[in-house]
Amino acid sequence: MSLILFAFVVRVRDGLPLSASTDFEHNRELQERKQQLRTISKTLACFPDRGIVKGRELNIYFISSEGVSYMTVCHCSLPVAKAFCFLEDLRWEFTACFNSTVVALAARPYPFLEFDSAIQKLKQQYNQSGGPALEVTLAEVQEDLRIHPLQVINLDEVELTNGTANGHMEQSPASGQNARLEPVSAPGILSLVLNIMCASLNVIRGVHLIEYTFQDDYDGIWNVVAFLLAFVCCVFQCHLYLFHSSHKKLKSFTLLSVIVLCNLYLLGLRNVWQLLFHVSVASISTVLSLTRKLQDRTNDCGV
Repeated sequence: MSLILFAFVVRVRDGLPLSASTDFEHNRELQERKQQLRTISKTLACFPDRGIVKGRELNIYFISSEGVSYMTVCHCSLPVAKAFCFLEDLRWEFTACFNSTVVALAARPYPFLEFDSAIQKLKQQYNQSGGPALEVTLAEVQEDLRIHPLQVINLDEVELTNGTANGHMEQSPASGQNARLEPVSAPGILSLVLNIMCASLNVIRGVHLIEYTFQDDYDGIWNVVAFLLAFVCCVFQCHLYLFHSSHKKLKSFTLLSVIVLCNLYLLGLRNVWQLLFHVSVASISTVLSLTRKLQDRTNDCGV
């Protein structure tokens, strides 16, 4: 079984893909890691020169040097030191073929696709022999990792950093190719319809109560506030599902909590079944918002 599955070379300053290994495996987690790898490549300038993103069975490792980052997807059973030996060898191979001037002047994605043959040869060497030819190299990497522990990169942190680095915290589908979300699913459409229905019920009840509240002595003012606040939260839940946003998890759970609290406060004006309906719709919307991922639109150029 191959332990080193994919290698990727990118320019640090803007995440421009320079070269990549040809992909002969198509398991689902590998495709997820490749997409995450490209997301990370957009924010490499904000991270240390060396790091790891841990997955279920596959991990992402990267090192950056002289404006170029070398990244790989490996099976978790591969020792960390060997993964970084592979990246160091990959770095030496690449710098021997292309100088910094050529890299800096590159204007289109994957200008060095011919380097794929060198990557495949290096991958084959590691996958068949189990590591570098020189044990002293492995020992040096192990000692360096002991002295300078790896930073584990959190994917939520990567998404936040990616949004900040591009000068905005939220992006609509028309505001950038690299922040487009996956297509809206059928459950997502149903969730939007139900959320709009809940928002409409809340605002209608709230506006209706305003008339009676102003005629009396303002005893029901907090009921009006609860209805209108629930309405606003429903609208924002639709926005969170439709558009990419940083801090999505925090915002989603905050909106859900406010909707639950508002409906509990309105229990006297709503029966238990109505309360369960509103809370269930908010919960489903929260789950769908959190599970709708970014869609990678980087040109793969066949690799």
